Amino acid sequence: MPPRTPADGFDEARFLSLTPERARVLLLVAARPTTYALVAVVVLMLAALLSSGSNLAGTSGAIAAGWLAAHQVPLMIGKTSLGLLPLLPTGLLVWLTGRDCARAVEPDSSRADLGWLIGAALAGPLLVTAVCLAVAEDASGVVALQPPDTLAAFGWVGGVHLVAAAGAIASRNRRRLFTLLRLPDWAIAGTFGAGRTVVRLLVCATAVVVVSFLVHWSRIGDTFHTAGNAAGVLGLILLSMAYLPNVVVATVGVLVGSGAQFGDASIGLFSVVGGPIPAVPLMAAVPAGPASGWWSALLLIPAAVGVLGGLDIGRTSHDRAVAPWATLTSAGLATVVLVLLGAVAGGDLGTFGQVSLDPPIFAVVAFGWFAVTGYVGLMLARWFVVPIRTPMNGYDDEYADYDDYEDDYYDDRDQYEDHYDDEYDDYDDQYDDYVGPDVEVELDGELVEEQTAIVTSGAAGSYTVPDIVDAEVVEADLPESDRVDGR
Repeated sequence: MPPRTPADGFDEARFLSLTPERARVLLLVAARPTTYALVAVVVLMLAALLSSGSNLAGTSGAIAAGWLAAHQVPLMIGKTSLGLLPLLPTGLLVWLTGRDCARAVEPDSSRADLGWLIGAALAGPLLVTAVCLAVAEDASGVVALQPPDTLAAFGWVGGVHLVAAAGAIASRNRRRLFTLLRLPDWAIAGTFGAGRTVVRLLVCATAVVVVSFLVHWSRIGDTFHTAGNAAGVLGLILLSMAYLPNVVVATVGVLVGSGAQFGDASIGLFSVVGGPIPAVPLMAAVPAGPASGWWSALLLIPAAVGVLGGLDIGRTSHDRAVAPWATLTSAGLATVVLVLLGAVAGGDLGTFGQVSLDPPIFAVVAFGWFAVTGYVGLMLARWFVVPIRTPMNGYDDEYADYDDYEDDYYDDRDQYEDHYDDEYDDYDDQYDDYVGPDVEVELDGELVEEQTAIVTSGAAGSYTVPDIVDAEVVEADLPESDRVDGR
């Protein structure tokens, strides 16, 4: 297999060499998000241990557990499995890593540059994870923390930061990404439509959680009875905030009609099964039941989100009634993203049992909502003759400033090359002055036909080489200062 060349998008010399400025940027990408996250974990764990009156013997183990929990690594504390971990710290880590990676992406970044960037984004967190695994192993004799599976720990940490880095790179170089993947127009429109659909549904679910929390405000006081003191109250509030994204994802399952499970308890738009739930303020938003008749009106939320998605597809694609490929792509991608969020947001919660959505039912119901109502929105867009504006055109308008920056960059490079060419011309002039005028050498030869030719034979036959005699070297006129007597 021939080696890859720069024309193929790979420059080995550029990959193996780094400028000091580029190395400094990569070092910041590797160290800054990791440092922020580690400092936050240390502060929170020390505050929790000091407020609870515990000794500091298990501080190192608590810090290691906090770092792993922030990356969704399942933990085993004593004989209790803790798989339901808060999503808010994980989201903040993704935002920190993505922000620094987006700043480090250059307009002319090659594949080698992007490879260095992804490697830097993974290097720092994986190094800290290795240290935390070793600390958890040593601290298992002091605190009731069992070391997690090594492969699972590295997989979760690497996956979280890889998603952050890849998302940042894709957001900064969407045009190059679409060009590289050579996606058709309907796939591009479906991708953008899926993103808008997921965001809209999560925003609506957040609004429902807030409204339900306010409606059941009278039950919040009961959840603080076990707090003990002001530090305990503050801890419960922070814990509720950390688990808010998990409850929002569960609410999405309720809104589409599949329901959500909290151990033995479950909640849906048509039925509520009672059972023990965690005594934290956030869980006051969970209705105690029974299900009210008007709850079915909440199905209008995913229907409205789907119709809006179909209208967007109608504006940004060439979908029609017999070929709604962008609409189906949007519904499928949105369903996949929500199912993955539901899997990450759920897990085991000790004695309470499994907290999760029902993935198969949730996937089928969500895809049905987005596909059917999205098709309705598409037909509305076609009936009202909505002008088509492709996603790439919208992308061009959105990134006009980026194009201007790229033009300025190449203008500066052309000016540099012109300056370099001028210096090279000056060097040629200096060289000509140093060497002096050229010396011309002429050969005056006469072919003598009467002389016997030299016969040369070889494998391909024989041929003759005529003799050239009476050759005379004629020197051009030289300046007087260059003549030497007798020569």
